[in-house]
Amino acid sequence: MAQTSAALDRITPSPTLAMTGRVAAMKREGIDVIGLSAGEPDFDTPDFVKDAAIAAIHANKTRYTEVDGTPELKAAIAGKFKRDNGLTYAANEISVNVGGKHTLFNAFVATVGPGDEVIIPAPYWVSYPDIINFAGGTPVIISAGANQLYKILPEQLDAAITPRTKWVLLNSPSNPSGAAYSAAELLALAEVIRRHPHVMVLTDDMYEHVWYAPTPFATIAQVAPDLYDRTLTVNGCSKAYAMTGWRIGYAGGPAWLIKAMAKLQSQSTSNPSSISQAAAVAALNGDQSFLKERNVAFQKRRDLVVRMLNEAPGIHCPTPEGAFYVYPDVTGGIGKKTPQGKVIETDADLIDYFLDGVRVAAVPGNAFGLSPAFRVSYATSDDVLIDACTRIQQACADLS
Repeated sequence: MAQTSAALDRITPSPTLAMTGRVAAMKREGIDVIGLSAGEPDFDTPDFVKDAAIAAIHANKTRYTEVDGTPELKAAIAGKFKRDNGLTYAANEISVNVGGKHTLFNAFVATVGPGDEVIIPAPYWVSYPDIINFAGGTPVIISAGANQLYKILPEQLDAAITPRTKWVLLNSPSNPSGAAYSAAELLALAEVIRRHPHVMVLTDDMYEHVWYAPTPFATIAQVAPDLYDRTLTVNGCSKAYAMTGWRIGYAGGPAWLIKAMAKLQSQSTSNPSSISQAAAVAALNGDQSFLKERNVAFQKRRDLVVRMLNEAPGIHCPTPEGAFYVYPDVTGGIGKKTPQGKVIETDADLIDYFLDGVRVAAVPGNAFGLSPAFRVSYATSDDVLIDACTRIQQACADLS
């Protein structure tokens, strides 16, 4: 009988994609369901980016490229890092990959093995621990609840570091919570990390441009230049430029690590799509003013969802400073009964109740390592959000 590998057995299917698929199936059956589980902008890819892709096709830029990115795209990425973050990277310090998830996969599989530990703050993006497990390493989870606005404290980080720690993974703004670290908060974490020279930092900045805080976005290599040589700064085109399907992620980091990632990529995907790379050049080099315009819409939606969810009995929803998610704490709903008499014992029970009872789909907190809570993506229209939150309010009011 055929058997899967031990590495495959160490991971699980993505819970967020599973819920998105469940919603799609319900819609095909004609069910009036509202999906708030998908993590992608509802805006279209900008026309100037699409035009660049079409021009690349007509120019026959349809052949293999360099394994980890064309010189043109690496130059555009270097320009972006310099312009937005004050970071200087040479071409051999930049990696281009098939989406941000691929960047993370390459970095960890190229460096992590049995006995290595990777520190991950919770709530975390669902793929982080699975990638570490696949690589054979050990995820070390630090929990940061709503009382900490979902951000870890320096003393928590210090207590989690051991001689086996290989990486600290930071994600700001965060998926799923929207939590965003200020420059001062990053400096405090950097002070801990610099005391442990064997520890590297991977910072996932994918939501950099979906930012509402009064202070500017900051990334750790920017605020702590002495950590530059042991930091991998990860970003991509998916969220800021509404290019989720184009699959372009990238990173800047030490040349030895970039070379190792390219070696792995050469025997897995090889180069990212040549057309997507041409589009990414346009995205990064083009007019960036539309980013602020879209943020105005996102912030309005955030305020709407936070207000309405906080009006629902048993829900406490902190106000995030970035991304397009909220992560309400639902401790107040645990232990209550549905109108059908079922006791809500977990956040997964609550999400099932929302889906079955009022046809609203979200993702339970157990998928993100911190319960009881759930994630809502507000990357959809105001009307849809009002409808969804009204349904959730009613469902919570019906609990006893």
